[in-house]
Amino acid sequence: MKKFEKASRIHQLPEQFFAKLSSKVAKKVQEGHDIINLGQGNPDLPTPDHIVKRLQKAAENPLNHKYSPFRGMPYIHQAVADFYEREYGVSVDPETEVAVLFGGKAGLVELPQCLANAGDIVLVPDPGYPDYWSGVSLAEAEMYMMPLLEENQFLPDYSKIPEHIADKARLLFINYPNNPTGATADEAFFKETIAFAEKHDLCIVHDFAYGSIGFDGIRPPSFLQAEGAKENGLEIYTLSKTFNMAGWRVGFAVGNPSVIEAINVLQDHLHVSLFGAVQEAAEEALIASYEPALELSDIYESRRNVMVQAFTEAGWDVTAPNGSFFAWFKVPDGFTSESFSDYLLEHANVAVAPGVGFGEAGEGYVRVALLATEDRIKEAAKRIQRLGVFSTVN
Repeated sequence: MKKFEKASRIHQLPEQFFAKLSSKVAKKVQEGHDIINLGQGNPDLPTPDHIVKRLQKAAENPLNHKYSPFRGMPYIHQAVADFYEREYGVSVDPETEVAVLFGGKAGLVELPQCLANAGDIVLVPDPGYPDYWSGVSLAEAEMYMMPLLEENQFLPDYSKIPEHIADKARLLFINYPNNPTGATADEAFFKETIAFAEKHDLCIVHDFAYGSIGFDGIRPPSFLQAEGAKENGLEIYTLSKTFNMAGWRVGFAVGNPSVIEAINVLQDHLHVSLFGAVQEAAEEALIASYEPALELSDIYESRRNVMVQAFTEAGWDVTAPNGSFFAWFKVPDGFTSESFSDYLLEHANVAVAPGVGFGEAGEGYVRVALLATEDRIKEAAKRIQRLGVFSTVN
């Protein structure tokens, strides 16, 4: 069969590190092993029933069987604006400050293509969500990695970024609650970020995928609550985590009108808008009670507490995350993040994600998800304890 050469932009895309992890886990499952998968980022609980019922009803409406407007139905834009006003006290113009996305990932990958030219710099957290890299690569821009270090509460230190790099940067990605570290940020940090952006004339992109998941009585703030936020950037919000709608592929960009218009123009050429029934279901999620999201956050907090206690009793010196449904744990001496991940999968049938998959600064850590029942988390701790790799810790 004739083989066609891929375009250079395809060759330049970063390796999908977690596709390799998924293949390893799938192979073990196919061999008949009972795998406790704490390496995934896929919510394990169902979408709330009232959202599902709205989809079912909407799917029967012939009006939803046609193309909807390219930029989404007016009611979904209004629902996003009402949601931000109700939950965060942020006023949003539904027509000019909201873009409908095919999931948060789509917006994050599209944004560098909207604002960065070849050779421009994009500031990216390290460790961070790997699909930031994909968007930068497709824009033929360059990444400058901002280390997120434990001694700085996994926040970037803008003073360490050289002036000539900052001046050449077009975008800055931040993400709190953070994937993979589980760290959170406050309004003071957002104000510091805005001051940095104003000084260097760059656009802030806040990935707020885990905005509904905060622990110990603290609700994560929206970047848009900080003064000057909309002037200097935007926020990407997804219903995937807030309402367990990961497979529904619906999210939003909210913020600076010029950036929103750039996203809309690009998407005009890439897509026709979301299936109308999904838009109706998204409206239902946004306008109905927020209680299901709070209940879900409570479930993750309970799982976090169980995990920290069980893993500590197993000898692993772990630190509790402040938000998201991920924890960020150091690997024992003698292991890299990938070798320890492989070791747990091979000898304990427990899957975790190696930290190096999120960037060089992720070396020495693994990401552990709170996406299993408390009993399975306890069982994972028992399996790990039996390995004896932490026997010298206590």
